[in-house]
Amino acid sequence: MTPVQAQSLPPVMQGRDVIAVGPTGSGKTAAYGLGLLLRIDPALAKTQALVLCPTRELADQIAREIRALARYLPNIKLTVLSGGIGKRPQLASLEHDPHIVVGMAGRVLEHLSTGALELAQLRVLVLDEADRMLGSDFEEASRAIVEQAPHTRQTLFFSATFPEAVRHFSRFMQKQPVEVTIDATANAPDVQQIFFEVDTPHRVDALAHLLSTYRPESTLVFCYSKNDAKEVENRLASRGYSVLGLHGDIEQRARDEVLVRFANGSCRILVATDVAARGLDIKDLAAVISYELPPDPDQHVHRVGRTGRAGRSGLALHLYSPREFSRVRALEDRLQTAADLQKLPATLSPDRPLSAMMATLCIDAGRRDKLRAGDVLGALTASAGIAREAVGKISSFDTRTYVAIERSVAPVALQRLRESKIKGKKFRVRPIP
Repeated sequence: MTPVQAQSLPPVMQGRDVIAVGPTGSGKTAAYGLGLLLRIDPALAKTQALVLCPTRELADQIAREIRALARYLPNIKLTVLSGGIGKRPQLASLEHDPHIVVGMAGRVLEHLSTGALELAQLRVLVLDEADRMLGSDFEEASRAIVEQAPHTRQTLFFSATFPEAVRHFSRFMQKQPVEVTIDATANAPDVQQIFFEVDTPHRVDALAHLLSTYRPESTLVFCYSKNDAKEVENRLASRGYSVLGLHGDIEQRARDEVLVRFANGSCRILVATDVAARGLDIKDLAAVISYELPPDPDQHVHRVGRTGRAGRSGLALHLYSPREFSRVRALEDRLQTAADLQKLPATLSPDRPLSAMMATLCIDAGRRDKLRAGDVLGALTASAGIAREAVGKISSFDTRTYVAIERSVAPVALQRLRESKIKGKKFRVRPIP
């Protein structure tokens, strides 16, 4: 077990309320996931556990992990209730009460207000990223949900940070909670952090220099605003870099496809705002780059926590203007360590654009069609004659399946999938541009 699991799971299993604070990627989801599964009675067809979180991407990630933990338990039903998508499929899923609900506070509250969801039999309530769920954006909805939950429930707060400003909410929502705190700098030796001073007009040039010099396999670039994110994405793309953007102006289906392409190696660089990237779980992320330093040191901790996860090494590069040097000092105070300050060369290196080795094909069929990853792999390697080594990650959604293919054979794979059948059926197949 990871330290946060070893320290939080025993009191969770004892039914105690818990506040657990640990670094991003330290295994918090498995800790509360195992705990809530122990409290579920599969024979009782009522909602017995509720997990609240701030983003749809995090809700999907939590749901996947809990489903994996529950694989050997009989007949456990889990439903995801997130905003940004239609309510009709959610209402259909709620016609038969799920044992576990994972969702965003606003959408959960909507279903509670209409009576589609009820919490009379709730045994465990979890706030994941509790610092944000009790912050200004979600506090009102979170508290309204808590008021509708039974007083006998177990309440668990899990987060990477938990400022004193929101800690007082624990007194209203929890009963004598056990506090578990894992040092946020525990994984620091696995992440190399370097800070570079740059004049604001030259930030994009400096960013391109870092990308061309360090050449990470995958990079998440953080921008403070969605306008900055869009500008950086466009300027890197115009210079030939394999880049996509993730921000508030992108509709949900496009967000799904952006994340799929970045995770499967069809894109090397993802430019995102902190809000859009909060809660993302991207496996083996090689590097994060701060286009500018965030004003909140805790936000810096969240950024750096995207890389170097689960004991792997990572790289975190940060750009700051002379006017932002006070933020560097604040980070040194927060992390209790001296920042590694390095100078950019007088002449920045020429662009050496990072190209993606993979391409993504979309099959317009998914879990609802009983289409499995193995079915797609078999169609590619047997029917289409594509080498197994040329097939990358296969990601399944309710109505779509995305498959990564080496770019050199992607046109052949596309043609052959269009001409052949999968599980005896022909499906629409298209490339993702």
